[in-house]
Amino acid sequence: MTHSAPAGDQTPRQSTAHPDALAARVVAVVVTYNRETLLQECLDALAAQDRRPDAVIIIDNASTDASGTVADVHPLNADVVHLRRNVGGAGGFATGIARALVRHDADWVWVMDDDTIPRPSALRELLRSLEASPVRLSVLSSRAVWTDGRDHPMNTQRSRLGASAQEKRDAARAGGRPIRTASYVSALLNGQDVRRLGLPYADYFIWSDDFEHTGRLLRDGRGLQVPGSVVEHRTARFSNAQTSPGSRFYYDVRNRLWALLRTSSFTPLEKVLHGGATSLGWLRLLLRHRGDLLGVGLRGLLSALRRGPRPSTTVLQSDGEAAADIRVIERAAGR
Repeated sequence: MTHSAPAGDQTPRQSTAHPDALAARVVAVVVTYNRETLLQECLDALAAQDRRPDAVIIIDNASTDASGTVADVHPLNADVVHLRRNVGGAGGFATGIARALVRHDADWVWVMDDDTIPRPSALRELLRSLEASPVRLSVLSSRAVWTDGRDHPMNTQRSRLGASAQEKRDAARAGGRPIRTASYVSALLNGQDVRRLGLPYADYFIWSDDFEHTGRLLRDGRGLQVPGSVVEHRTARFSNAQTSPGSRFYYDVRNRLWALLRTSSFTPLEKVLHGGATSLGWLRLLLRHRGDLLGVGLRGLLSALRRGPRPSTTVLQSDGEAAADIRVIERAAGR
């Protein structure tokens, strides 16, 4: 993959880099699987936004509960896609982001899971920061809190390593701080950059798809975490994804290794630093669970070494319309 010059260098410094941000066409993408109650709350919160998205896409990951019906009948009148099989959050986001760009002509795509409940000003605050930014932005991220208002440990935003004083001033001027990656629990993605650099890998299924994809968008672009934009991440427990991963530890290992070893989303130094921190985290996890996860982790390691992620069109091949939309974006990005 080739990378353009840093996005901040592409735009001459001026009062704002996005003077028409509040008028931009924003399409929200919600991915759901078997969480009908949370989906209802998420869609109600989108309908209650001070600045509502211009369109809403719901990707129903072959739910076996009433999630699909909730999506179909909600007054938001969303564009609902019922996939034939569950392709995980990664496949759902690849499908939804592609649809937003191909069929809804989105300037910005606002992505979230079905357990993300945006507060009424969440989108408006993202767009206000976008408009106030003196430099071009590729990703903006909300502050994610748990139901009691504490910052959610699952959605800690990675600060940009070695951000210059000017970058920090630019971010502060827009009401945020510079970030290197973002969680898909409320992230606003620049449609132009996704068209240029491509979609998340559907084959990740769950975990690290947002880490790799926003890492790709922000390797040369600028990202901003906006604390004034708040969403509730209504997980069952106040914990991070690694607290008790069980069989999902396979995806944690495989996908993180895919992101660090098989992509150019991160610099060599970043790969070393992320790899070291990740390895220490895995070691602590294995010790805490007394080796119960060792076999699961080894399967993930072997899978990551054996092959990289399959093309997203292959993952979505049973859903022809979704695969066609993905193909349009990936071909335009030269992927």
